[in-house]
Amino acid sequence: MDRQTEDYLARHFLAILDALSDGVYISDKSGKTLCVNRMYEQLTGLKREEIEGCDVRDMVRNGIFDSILNPEIVQTHKPATRVQHLKDGKTLVLSGYPVFNDRGELCFVVTFARDITILTNLNDQVEHQKGLLQKTEGQIAFMARQQKENSLTPSFASKAMGDVLQLVDRIAPTDATVLILGETGVGKDVIANLVHQRSPRRDNLMLKVDCGGISETLTESELFGYVAGAFTGASPKGKAGYFEIANGSTIFLDEIGELPLSMQTRLLRVLQDGEIMRVGSTAPRKVDVRVIAATNRNLKDCVMAGTFRRDLYYRLNVATIQIPPLRERPEDIGLLAKVFLAMYANKYRKNLHFMDMTLELLQGYAWPGNVRELQNLVHSMAITARGPAISPQELPTQISGHPQDESRFNDDILTSSKSLREIMEEIEADFLLRAIERYGSADKVAKRFQVNRSTVFRKIRKGRKSGQTGRES
Repeated sequence: MDRQTEDYLARHFLAILDALSDGVYISDKSGKTLCVNRMYEQLTGLKREEIEGCDVRDMVRNGIFDSILNPEIVQTHKPATRVQHLKDGKTLVLSGYPVFNDRGELCFVVTFARDITILTNLNDQVEHQKGLLQKTEGQIAFMARQQKENSLTPSFASKAMGDVLQLVDRIAPTDATVLILGETGVGKDVIANLVHQRSPRRDNLMLKVDCGGISETLTESELFGYVAGAFTGASPKGKAGYFEIANGSTIFLDEIGELPLSMQTRLLRVLQDGEIMRVGSTAPRKVDVRVIAATNRNLKDCVMAGTFRRDLYYRLNVATIQIPPLRERPEDIGLLAKVFLAMYANKYRKNLHFMDMTLELLQGYAWPGNVRELQNLVHSMAITARGPAISPQELPTQISGHPQDESRFNDDILTSSKSLREIMEEIEADFLLRAIERYGSADKVAKRFQVNRSTVFRKIRKGRKSGQTGRES
């Protein structure tokens, strides 16, 4: 290159720097800032006249930069790269290079700066989304484990529940729609889980939808999803509904009797054609979903009353499972109570068991809330139990048949209209219950007070009957 060309380039040096798309920062070996280009000014917000002549180390001390390359490159004579954070939140990647003279001496350090703020933010978002995905995968795995645990064969001793389980075994391998009927608390969700886990779809998560727990105004978008801009407040990306989410698996529609009539029509299309239509869309979407529905209502009565579609009822009523209430299968009460007690005793690390008389009293109760009521009661007793043996005294009054408040009990005796015989029967029963609590079993009480075991139970039942008669009068 001739002298004239060099002079020409030198005169236009700054213009050449300003034409570069990266920021350029040139300093000498002492750390003095010599010049920067226009892109560097735009990236950092710093003006040439503000920083030219400044020592790079002073700029770090003054908080303008958090890191620099000049000292490192001057010392090592090698290129270096570093990330630099500015006060305004920008993130720059710095790439510095040493410049040598003809004698091989380092004379300048040229640093190129590139804005990677957007890239950094994207990376942060990706990491955040990864974290959410991992959390969601963990939750799904946990839910799947719970479903499998809940789908283990229920504990039962009654023929009625044996018949229910045999019916489950015949229905589960098919892809038929299932309708589960029964009172509140009988365990319809347990049977639904069992059907799913014994079906070919068992490897996928069953999605449970509480039809009575969704706002009527949101039911359509929740069940069938919506397209972008379908309504005010809708996600700009649209949203998949429960049926799309459950594609390839099973959807459990709990309390199907609560579903609005307008949604019953949409559900009928899913059952008939295997298609859903997102809110705001004109294009149907195919879904492969097995439907299990449950209700505590009499759907025949709902059909007659006009609150449930007749054609939907017939579509649902393909494979029907009727779960009997707990009062109709007393053989299961004691077994379930023991199962629940063992579960909660293990959870709270306690050694607990029921006295024989406690189990007899539990079996004599009507359980209007069914299995759920029994489980909740056992849970409560496991928490509040005063000792390892749960006695009749720890049962609620409506189950034990005698008041737990002794002073109130004495007042009741003095003000009641019962005969002396009834009062004595009730006192005798209360005495025997307390004795069982103290000695641990009816056998020990019978031996201690020299009576037959059957006499102990007979007197307790007789006393309970007298107490109930007195309260009814």
